Amino acid sequence: MDIGQWMAVGAVFVLAGAVKGVIGLGLPTLSMALLAVWMPPAAAAALLVVPSLVTNVWQLQPWPGLGRTLRRLGGMQAGIVTGTLAGGQAFGGLGSGAAALALGVALVAYAGWGMLGSPLHVPARHERWLGPLAGALTGAVTAWTGVFVLPAVPFLQGLRLERDEFVQAMGLCFTTSTLALGAGLLLQGRYPAAAAGASLVMLLPALAGMALGQWVRQRMPLATFRRCFFLGLAALGTYVAMRSMACLVSSST
Repeated sequence: MDIGQWMAVGAVFVLAGAVKGVIGLGLPTLSMALLAVWMPPAAAAALLVVPSLVTNVWQLQPWPGLGRTLRRLGGMQAGIVTGTLAGGQAFGGLGSGAAALALGVALVAYAGWGMLGSPLHVPARHERWLGPLAGALTGAVTAWTGVFVLPAVPFLQGLRLERDEFVQAMGLCFTTSTLALGAGLLLQGRYPAAAAGASLVMLLPALAGMALGQWVRQRMPLATFRRCFFLGLAALGTYVAMRSMACLVSSST
């Protein structure tokens, strides 16, 4: 890449990091959508490896509360790992266009319900067994589609966590999903060699954007945060659905 392309790619990661800093998700999807305009998807994915993993780990802040979150969601993390590894063996890897289309539609529907319907609530007496189940289902969806959101995010919302606790819990689940997906691909011999140097360089603008987004989130009213969160989910679902529809159409012609 020349200097202009480096600057353009850096700007994409600043924007994607800012979105993740505000609502807690969206960096890989937004980055892929924008980078794929002028580079092959494989090259875009190689740039994402380090920023995606490190920003998920950074999202685990504040560190003093992480131990409590781990204890509460430990069973869910075990379910994510089990579901991802088992799903990778069962489905044979990523790339099901029909599954991605269904996931995109489900994300849009959930976002619409979240903005217009009544909030979810997970009773405390059911949390112990629902957590591992939600984790296993999330792992299976991750292994099939590469998207970590469902049903993890609705389950976490149902726990009625505080805003920063909710974002931290998403960071924990996304970190676990990223590591489990990478391990599954490695076990299958399908983990491609990434452009590690360029990916490390892109970590800096991604972290800068995420710091900016977190600053905005801390000053954002709760109602505005909820609205931005569900709009972000709707945008994510729309993109996933449109991309999968395009893949299905191109494969059938």
